[in-house]
Amino acid sequence: MSVELMVWDEPVPISRDEARAAYLAAKKGRPVQGELPQVAKELPGLVTVFPGHVLVTMDPESMDEMSAQVFAIARAHGLVCYDPQRDLVHNVGPLGVYQGMQLHTGDGMIVHDPDLGLVHDVLATLSAQNPFAALVTFGHHFIQVSPAEPAEPAEPTAPAGYEVEYKEGHMVRTLMPRLDDVRQAFHEYATGERAFLTRHDWSS
Repeated sequence: MSVELMVWDEPVPISRDEARAAYLAAKKGRPVQGELPQVAKELPGLVTVFPGHVLVTMDPESMDEMSAQVFAIARAHGLVCYDPQRDLVHNVGPLGVYQGMQLHTGDGMIVHDPDLGLVHDVLATLSAQNPFAALVTFGHHFIQVSPAEPAEPAEPTAPAGYEVEYKEGHMVRTLMPRLDDVRQAFHEYATGERAFLTRHDWSS
C-alpha cells in the first residue's frame, strides 16, 4: 500500500472538488519521460511526472514526515498540492497574518503557513480518526479544537459540540455548538482578530 500527493501550478486558489478532478484527470495521462522539472528533483519519495503535474508516492510509515516536506517544497515553488488521502488541497494563499504559524491535526498532518481555505476544510474532518486540530504561533499563542464527547451514546457523525481552547498567557476554554462557530473562530485567530473571545463564554 502507498499514499500519494500531487503538485501543479494554478493561477488562483482552487476548491477541493477542482483539485480532486485535476488529480484524477492527470493520473489518466501517460507519465512524461526525459528531464525532470526542478520541483520534481527536490521532492522526496517516488516521483512520477505527468503533463503539468508531479505525483509523489510514499510509504504510509513515512507519510507524515515526507508530506510536510512536499507541502513546503510546493509552497516554495508557488504550486498547489492535493492530498487524496485526506481529500484536502493546499493553495498558495490567502494566508493568515502570523508568519510561521503551523496547522497540526490529530491524524499527523503538520503544515507551515497553511492557507485559510485549508484551515476551513480541515475543521470539517474532525472525527475519531482526526481528533483535534490546532493553529499554533509558537512562543505566542494558539487555538485548538476537539469534538466534545456526548453525554449519552450518539451517532458518531453528530458531536455534542466542539471543545475549543485558546492560550495567550493563560489557557481558557469554551464549548462551541456548531462547526461554523469553530471555523469563524479559527479564521479570526489566523487573521489577527479576537472577536471570538467576546462572542463566547470562556472559563479557565
